[in-house]
Amino acid sequence: MIFNTFYNHSINKIIIFLIFFSTLSGSMITAQEKGPWHSKKCAVCLTYDDGLKTQLDNVVPLLDSLGFKATFYTPCYFPGFKDNLSEWKSVAEKGNELGNHTLFHPCNGQAPGREWVNPDYDLSSYSVEKIIDEIKMTNILLNTIDGKIERTFAYTCGDTKAGDSSFVDKIETEFVGARGVEGKMQKIDEIDLFDIGSYMINELPGDSLISLVKQAMTGNDLLVFLFHGVGGGHNINVSLEAHSKLLHFLKENEKEIWVAPMVDVAEYIKEYQRENTN
Repeated sequence: MIFNTFYNHSINKIIIFLIFFSTLSGSMITAQEKGPWHSKKCAVCLTYDDGLKTQLDNVVPLLDSLGFKATFYTPCYFPGFKDNLSEWKSVAEKGNELGNHTLFHPCNGQAPGREWVNPDYDLSSYSVEKIIDEIKMTNILLNTIDGKIERTFAYTCGDTKAGDSSFVDKIETEFVGARGVEGKMQKIDEIDLFDIGSYMINELPGDSLISLVKQAMTGNDLLVFLFHGVGGGHNINVSLEAHSKLLHFLKENEKEIWVAPMVDVAEYIKEYQRENTN
């Protein structure tokens, strides 16, 4: 009788231990499968450059219908932005980010294929002080529209120098992060917040865009899409069909994909890296 009681008690302990270990292991596996992005497999940022009217007409309604928020990098002097301020204010009020893309969109006109750059806005002839003033003025203008202090920056044409001098270190106190144009996916603990990669999309079909997302899901990476024209409005363009196919795929898989504006993702990365730095 004593033996049976001891035996049953031991068996119960073993069963309880096995149940606990199985539950713990299952939780660990599930967490690993879900990934580090708010327990999702990857993060996707939808970014749209140059404040185009076609973005207001073709992008914003689709984002609204699917419940997604994006980042619009808007040079404040471009007609598509300055001629539609009330609409852009509404875009910001819906939770989208108005990112800083300078006032005049200066680029290095001495780089190959840059014959189109206006000499007045040639970064190769800018001083660091001039580009920083332009960037700070853009922040002030955007603040009058959306009331926000925190935002991200997008390097115009991916350029990070004024003349021969880098201005990257001068903007680190002005923004949460900055997006470049190098096509790369990045893991959360390896991201340089002032060198965030992106994939510039030009005339790619929807299946190709979805393939990029699947790659990010497999690697638990950050994937940033860089769009200009959507259904027209720019010589760098993606069709309405391809863009819609991508966004609907993201919606169908939103339990595994975190879709958010760049500023939200950058703030999350900053906090994650702070907490996980040895």
